[in-house]
Amino acid sequence: MNRLYSSPILLVLIISLLGLANAAEMTDSQTLVVGEIWDIEGLDPASGHSVTVNDKALIVETLIGVDESFNLKPLLATSWKSIDDKTWEIDIREGVKFHDGSELTADDVKLSIERANELDLTVRSLLKLDSIEVLDPYTIRVRTTSPNSIMPAILHYASIAIISPRSIDDDGEFGKLIGTGPFKLESFDPQTHILTVTKNDNWWGGEVKLNRIILKPITDPNTRALALESGDVDFTVDVPYSEAERIDEIDGVNVEKYSTPRIYRIEINLKHSPLDDARVRQAISSAIDRDEIAEYVLFNVGSPATGPFMADMFWANENIKSYDYDIDLARELLDEAGWNDSDGDGIRDKDGKPLELSLLTYIERPGLQPMAEALAGQLEDVGIKIHAEAVENGISSDRQKKGDWDLYLSATNTGMVPDPLYYLGLTYGTDGSSNKADYSNSRVDSIIRQAYETEDPEERIKMLDELEEIVQEDLPVIIVANYGVAIAKKDYVKGYVFDPTAHDYRLSPDMYIED
Repeated sequence: MNRLYSSPILLVLIISLLGLANAAEMTDSQTLVVGEIWDIEGLDPASGHSVTVNDKALIVETLIGVDESFNLKPLLATSWKSIDDKTWEIDIREGVKFHDGSELTADDVKLSIERANELDLTVRSLLKLDSIEVLDPYTIRVRTTSPNSIMPAILHYASIAIISPRSIDDDGEFGKLIGTGPFKLESFDPQTHILTVTKNDNWWGGEVKLNRIILKPITDPNTRALALESGDVDFTVDVPYSEAERIDEIDGVNVEKYSTPRIYRIEINLKHSPLDDARVRQAISSAIDRDEIAEYVLFNVGSPATGPFMADMFWANENIKSYDYDIDLARELLDEAGWNDSDGDGIRDKDGKPLELSLLTYIERPGLQPMAEALAGQLEDVGIKIHAEAVENGISSDRQKKGDWDLYLSATNTGMVPDPLYYLGLTYGTDGSSNKADYSNSRVDSIIRQAYETEDPEERIKMLDELEEIVQEDLPVIIVANYGVAIAKKDYVKGYVFDPTAHDYRLSPDMYIED
């Protein structure tokens, strides 16, 4: 042993290794391991991965932020103004550095917006982009093809996060993500899909307290809970709601419940009979006991809902028609539509065909599968046979695109752009990118066009209140419940503040690990 230590080279090597070990230990003390709800399949914000790299990994940032009351606030843009009904001028924050040390300029912003507009259908549908002009290194002018009163709000949408042009290789392909956020990319494992970021010591927003965040995809809610209990992760979201109270009682762990602008909703395939009959859709809605679902399925992590917006969102319409649980009304509507139980088997039929429908959902969110099963039971009480199926999100999305569904149960965010026109326009407009029901109503389309042209927010909200009343009667989408988020974390995770504007949850540069 002594002979080995007598080697000067080996001694230097050992001291170096010990130094590295100590450095790693110091780094690990401020490393947050997160059990992420979704698989992480990529990092390009313009190609469907914006929420991961914007809200959770904090690598990139948008031009415009939103406060907890859904009011716009400066972020990478310091101000914005309307030049005319199709033109907006935006001032870019000076002195912001990308992670590679280069300075953020108007040219970079132009590239990011144009690229997102090209790659993301929702961005294209929202922006209505005509052109972007660079006026000087810190000012751009955005022109739209038609009036777009909510342009600043759209620039909060995570897919329009700003990236360095050096994120794109010489062939125009996305390479290494370089942003301006409080954390920068360290590694992304293509096999495990684990994403690791390290703090940006030169972040324009100030001090970053964590040294590192590791995001581990854990798509099963039960597995997320077990990972937290075993210490494999420090922070996760949406553990099984039935387990939330038990987990909260574990020493060293706490579960916090929050409301968020997301709804459980049933999209309806209007191409499939008998769902093209409004009476059948209204009967389905009337047969749903929303109070029972909130209490016994969601365990009050969530609440019964009438409309798409949380009550404390200032544009929520409190006067739209409510579909209260009314099993007698549901039966009357089905009778009127010609669906009766002619053979006494408990399932209604018409012209020899039983009233059977598929209900498709996905497994990643803990409330969806048990809710689908509860809905199947409630609808069978009025004579509708439901075949409920829960699969991985990617599979369910593919099947929905192919039209292989009757009813689709999802948990959908209504506030990713802080304006009611975002959700209502995309969901109910004939050409809306989220209109999976294939719904079309000329009056609804007219209101959407008028709302885009109306700069006064109060006037726009009044218009959209009428839209909500129309679609609540037509029911291409049935709203079941407001979404509740269960944030589960170790007690030593400090500085977390829930952001109700986030897609799932938003981490913060103010978070830290208490020693």
